[in-house]
Amino acid sequence: MILEADRSQILAVDIQERLLPAMSEMRQVVERTELVGAAARQLGIPTTLSEQYPRGLGKTYSRIRAAFGNQSEVYEKMHFSCVRDPAIASHISDMRNAGRHQVVVIGIETHVCVAQTALDLKAQGYDVAIVADASSSRRKEDKQAALERFRQHGIEVVTTEMAVFEWLEKAGTDDFRAMAPLIK
Repeated sequence: MILEADRSQILAVDIQERLLPAMSEMRQVVERTELVGAAARQLGIPTTLSEQYPRGLGKTYSRIRAAFGNQSEVYEKMHFSCVRDPAIASHISDMRNAGRHQVVVIGIETHVCVAQTALDLKAQGYDVAIVADASSSRRKEDKQAALERFRQHGIEVVTTEMAVFEWLEKAGTDDFRAMAPLIK
């Protein structure tokens, strides 16, 4: 599957103030997520942010919230899978009904909330891609096990640059010129 900007929606799972510092790749997750956010803003890709029990784990990390700007919807949840939360599931489904059947998932933890969400989305017939370098777990072994599991279930595993360049489609456009300085 090639990701297409006009068929994609982004789901950023639980990149929260008190949870993020425990991740094995915190800095990378923030930097790569900022690039995904810049692409979403530039290309008009709708984004949903989930927050697992924000009273205990805090709100979405401020740099992540800023990366996506005001165009994203934020949902609190208690289920590990975003799809098992009725409000999030309905929102994602509404976007699918508007032609956005590709769900690009980023976030933490890769082996818990990201995994359960991705597997549920796949079971419901969505085209799912996990952005590996914009996702993390506390232990690298858990993340690697989740990535392997995704592949076994037909879920695409991509990098941030793979997603951004697929969304851009070609060089020489205004969108490409706007994004090129951000890709390092």
